[in-house]
Amino acid sequence: MFCRLFRRSSSIYSWLVLPLFILHGSLAIAHWSSPPPPDPRFGAVEAFRDPVAAAEAGVGWERILFYWSELQPNGPDDWNSSHVPEEWLNLAASAGREVVGLLKSTPAWATDGPPFCGVPRGLDLPVDDPGNLWATFVRRVVGMYAGRVNHWIVWNEPDIAPGSFGVEWCGSVEEYYRLLQVTYLAAHQANPDAVIHLGALTFWHDRTYLRRFLEVATQDSTGAEHGYYFDVVTLHIYFQTESVPYVINETRAALNAFGVRKPIWVNETNAASNSDPPYWELPEANFNITLQEQASFLLQSFALALASGAERVAVYRWVDHEPQPGVEPNGLIRLDGSRRPAYDAYRLITTYYSGMTSARARSEPLFYQVTLGRGGQTTRVLWARTATTVTVAVPALADEGLLVAQSGVTQTVRPVEGVYTLVLPGARCADSRGCIIGGPTFLLVEAGSGDPGRSWVVETGEPAPVSPIATPLPGDASPLPTPIIVPTPTLTPTPTPTSTPTPTPPPTPTPTVTPIPTPSPTFTPPPTATPAWLLGAAGVQGASLLLPVLLVVLLLGVGALASRSRR
Repeated sequence: MFCRLFRRSSSIYSWLVLPLFILHGSLAIAHWSSPPPPDPRFGAVEAFRDPVAAAEAGVGWERILFYWSELQPNGPDDWNSSHVPEEWLNLAASAGREVVGLLKSTPAWATDGPPFCGVPRGLDLPVDDPGNLWATFVRRVVGMYAGRVNHWIVWNEPDIAPGSFGVEWCGSVEEYYRLLQVTYLAAHQANPDAVIHLGALTFWHDRTYLRRFLEVATQDSTGAEHGYYFDVVTLHIYFQTESVPYVINETRAALNAFGVRKPIWVNETNAASNSDPPYWELPEANFNITLQEQASFLLQSFALALASGAERVAVYRWVDHEPQPGVEPNGLIRLDGSRRPAYDAYRLITTYYSGMTSARARSEPLFYQVTLGRGGQTTRVLWARTATTVTVAVPALADEGLLVAQSGVTQTVRPVEGVYTLVLPGARCADSRGCIIGGPTFLLVEAGSGDPGRSWVVETGEPAPVSPIATPLPGDASPLPTPIIVPTPTLTPTPTPTSTPTPTPPPTPTPTVTPIPTPSPTFTPPPTATPAWLLGAAGVQGASLLLPVLLVVLLLGVGALASRSRR
């Protein structure tokens, strides 16, 4: 009798334990298959406005505005916690995004100058003096968010002169340096890990501003011991692809002239389209740019920024603001949630640029190539610089590669006699300034690393007609010309025909190789769909969906055993 009961109870035990083993295994797979954190180099302004799309696209950091005039609108004892909801920070933390705060906008009660851009009252007082209103505010906000927000940008675009359109700082260069001093000292009192960013410069509004600022900083006897009271230089660069390396190199030259070594971030970049019917039309816009050119610009500007030594790059902005007269729609995502082609381009960046350990740009009269070393993979980014279609021979690193169009369409390609031959369509060049953005951009992704040698022009075609690219349907990427893969008859470089480079700011930067210590796993090209229950947090969801199935199995097993025991 005991033996029969033991056998029966053992059978019941096995039915009970088996589902638990299955569940445990599912959770274990989900845990070990969790997706890696996003590469922190690639950011977006205000990604919290569509956190799902941000997580899907792998946004690694985001900038959030902390307006002093909104946090303390009525006086120093006021605090409006709803200005930056906790939800925004929690969403970023859950997705692995770092938050960078931007401090600006003087409340009317705290300045004797104009509200919002005026110099804070008491700025010359010691940082521990309650009369130094800015110091008191900085200590409070930095201390409140310590550990969740450690990077702080001090004001925005201080190089726009008072009285100009878009002015945000109405003080002098000397007063801005004092603002930075106070911020640095007060912030480190509240959070020793605080990282202080120079307010982002537009460069073109005042090309002398950084040098004048550094003259003031380096004459300060206390400056050197505090790193001149800032840790990072930040830039805003828009609309013209080749402005990106030019402005970064000019910025570095100014720092070098004063013996200052600081990392450079591009906190805002984009080239918004002036034609996106029926959502947004700006026929009289300053720049003539299509939706596809906006996508091209992102791929080109991010690649050139990395090759020029930028530590991080972010797009402005993630989601459109409310339409304003004369203002371009910068969002990668429209107000209704539909996504522009630039969103797909951004996903290609976070996919095929991630894990970069070296970057080098090579400019030719007719095309650009940026080579990104990514550990076990290499991504080469190529585009035509002028309206001329150009056939380019690219030395191979491997027996085959993945060719990625900016629309996201991929194809496997194989070299002939060690060379890929690609036809790069010419740029549209319809803006009054000429070819401000290169032609459709292509990525060549291969396993392996190293320098395969210089690419060269095989032949050129007719210049592309100057006509708009067909407007895509909402949320849809219009088909782009697919580069033609043709056999290369010889490995001897064909002489490159002379051509007038794109009329953008000179000079072309010297290629640089920028080692980046931050590791990031290499990307396995899409797209084999992986079951949701194998992926990270979704794995937990998937495992939870198994519970009803497991319970059914358990009940059937118990019922079967009960029936057997009655026989």
